[in-house]
Amino acid sequence: MAEVPKQITDLNAKFDQNYDAYHTAGYGETEVRVEFINPFFEALGWDVSNKAAIAEAYKDVIHEDAVKVGGATRGDIPTIAAVLIGSGPPKFSC
Repeated sequence: MAEVPKQITDLNAKFDQNYDAYHTAGYGETEVRVEFINPFFEALGWDVSNKAAIAEAYKDVIHEDAVKVGGATRGDIPTIAAVLIGSGPPKFSC
């Protein structure tokens, strides 16, 4: 069994320590993504902020991606979605 990266156990500890603050109306979706979701995927080796400066089609992460539903493109659906695109690496939208 693989060892959990320290960054992830640190995120867990941070969440436990500030649990009440994270369950208030003032703690929003963007804060969750910036403080927990992005660091989580970075700890797993994903290039969340595109530090490699690669082309859009090859990025590990596409932020606020739109999806097609019934042939129409909608940008209001995924906050976070994980999909496999072709034979390339997994990608997610947040």
